[in-house]
Amino acid sequence: MVDRDRILAKIDMLDGYLEELGQIVPGTFAEYRRNNEKRRACERLLQIATETVLDICHLLVTGLRLGLPGEEDDIFEKLHQSKLLYCSP
Repeated sequence: MVDRDRILAKIDMLDGYLEELGQIVPGTFAEYRRNNEKRRACERLLQIATETVLDICHLLVTGLRLGLPGEEDDIFEKLHQSKLLYCSP
């Protein structure tokens, strides 16, 4: 059974990370490269957002009983095989 509340909470967290990223992202790539503090903050927010997406996908795989993924890539493969995720070739 899919843990809907946990997935919705993760989606809410993801929205927060992306909103925060949008507020601090520099206007140009040159500015991004010059400002170490902003660059590190952006990179960390992207890392946390990516981990949150992986958590959501893992919750779906577990809740839908699609099998045990051996590695992170297997999570996406299992979602693709069940037609919940489209992966272009």
